[in-house]
Amino acid sequence: MAKQITLDKIEKNLDFIKTMYDTVRLVDPVQKYVLEYDECTISRTDVHCYNYWKTSKICENCISTRAYHDNNSFMKLEYKPNMILMVTAIPLEKEESPVVLELLKNVTDSMMVGVGDYNDGRLMKNIVKNFNDIVIKDKLTCLYNRSFIDDRLPADIVNATITDTPLSVIFVDIDNLKIINDTYGHLAGDLALKEVGNAIKNNIKIDNDWAARYGGDEFLICLNGTSYDEAYNIAERIRSNIEGISLSVQNESIKFTISLGIHTMQGCLMHTAEEIINIADEKMYEAKEYGKNRTIGNLSEI
Repeated sequence: MAKQITLDKIEKNLDFIKTMYDTVRLVDPVQKYVLEYDECTISRTDVHCYNYWKTSKICENCISTRAYHDNNSFMKLEYKPNMILMVTAIPLEKEESPVVLELLKNVTDSMMVGVGDYNDGRLMKNIVKNFNDIVIKDKLTCLYNRSFIDDRLPADIVNATITDTPLSVIFVDIDNLKIINDTYGHLAGDLALKEVGNAIKNNIKIDNDWAARYGGDEFLICLNGTSYDEAYNIAERIRSNIEGISLSVQNESIKFTISLGIHTMQGCLMHTAEEIINIADEKMYEAKEYGKNRTIGNLSEI
């Protein structure tokens, strides 16, 4: 548990804090905006926190979101052209709206690694990316992991609500994976998981959408700005791709299938991440009950 920090404490020590860090700022970890603090009042600016990194999308490994959700402080390395920054995110105590203090320090010349050319910016960028991938990526499928879902999905829900755009979530489950594991061994099961991960990656827009291994034989796909009909077509392409795959194990050809559930939030009151996942999960189980290897969805709107 993080030690309780208030805006009042920050204000009293702001000059001292700035002597140790290159950038000190307040951010909303949910809506992703930079905040201003003036005369004990917090106001939202029109600047997204990720603009600092010269990007137009939310950071994959957002430690400010994690700091807010876990009520604890986190640190990470982040790469900016020709610069490596150490970022610290500290949640503030019981504000009316979510507030996290971000402290950014240039460590380009002081951060050392064991091997390599320390003056090579590209090498350092790769090192930083590898560190962050360890935290948010599933090693087997190379999709994101459950931790990434917890951090990213709430932000995408807020963005969809504010911009009045649809958001579709697809819940995927491999049919009879336990039987495959018990019959042919876990190597066969791992091959099936990898094939599902590849089929998902090949059918979504990686610059707009994302997918994660939810756990075991389950996957979650988030499609931003995607209507129900579009999401259904994507789900069916993924299902059809998997249906056409044969795994070669122990000189045998193994076929397997997946079941998918969809929930699309469009023009409706905001659902929490947990609610959206639960609805898509329920639809996936309906697909199982109707014979597996199919897609069943739900559209939530006013």
